[in-house]
Amino acid sequence: MKKTTAAITGVGGYLPKYILDNFELSQMVDTSDEWIMSRIGIKKRHILKGEGKGTSNMAAKAVLDLLEKTSVDPMDIDLVICATVTPDMAFPSTANIVCDKVGMKKAFAFDMSAACSGFLFGLQTAAAFIESGKYQKVILIGADKMSSIIDYTDRTTCPIFGDGAGAVLMEPNKNGLGLIDAMLHSDGSGGKHLHMKAGGSVYPATEETVKNGWHYVYQEGPAVFKAAVSHMADTAVALMQKNNLTADDISFLVPHQANLRIIDATANRMGIPKDKCMINITEYGNTTAATLPLCLWDYERRLKIGDNLIFASFGGGFTWGAIYLKWAYDGATMAKK
Repeated sequence: MKKTTAAITGVGGYLPKYILDNFELSQMVDTSDEWIMSRIGIKKRHILKGEGKGTSNMAAKAVLDLLEKTSVDPMDIDLVICATVTPDMAFPSTANIVCDKVGMKKAFAFDMSAACSGFLFGLQTAAAFIESGKYQKVILIGADKMSSIIDYTDRTTCPIFGDGAGAVLMEPNKNGLGLIDAMLHSDGSGGKHLHMKAGGSVYPATEETVKNGWHYVYQEGPAVFKAAVSHMADTAVALMQKNNLTADDISFLVPHQANLRIIDATANRMGIPKDKCMINITEYGNTTAATLPLCLWDYERRLKIGDNLIFASFGGGFTWGAIYLKWAYDGATMAKK
């Protein structure tokens, strides 16, 4: 009997219409296009506007895009996982809310919190459910409304982040396609360098926590940059070595879109040329858990059956890892639908 693996069989995405470019941002905080491009590599970021709109609004649109392209009935979905650090509310889960909005009434659903590594951790989790043999159709979402937790007077963080959502359909495969191997890690001691202090059970919202700015992302840039470069590159290279892969065997590197210099350093360490590296950070910024599925959404037309992909990510907490996946369908054909 051939081994069952979990393959991605469709990709959907959504980006809010409002675009915050570097010129407008420079009117809000002491920064410039030159400063941002030289240090981060971002020109634009999409921002979700509107009263009462949260992460589930973007996630639902990404899922609807996915279901339409794959011609899948929402009632056929068994499980929905939503990777996010900006849930609509503490409970119910954003995944639960998306199921209601889209009509996935037979699925059970839950959120996953691993910051920028959320989608990567979700891939391994979804694969385990599928490999068990009990679940046939799983939707994994990566979605974040980062604008809701960013201080737009803090120039160390506000140029980095944007809003967006991506979603993939995962199904069983017996032809050697899908998720082949994964190396995932976490180290809570890194939390002091990148976190949001208040809003949880330790520091619930009070007048003091709001006044102190504890409900915004706090980041120590140099420490995070150093850890991201070493951990993403080391893990991706280790995964390639474990699976006897060379740079020539890799069709695409799918890196987390946090900083163009981090992406370049990871690709260089792996020996991957820039034309084999998925990059959209310039147009979208860092959409946290949405960066990886949005890369697939953008590059879908260029993906072919059997393509070897290496995913690499690093997130607050710290969380990081790499995944080796064989692509399972002709992306150009699917993208035309």
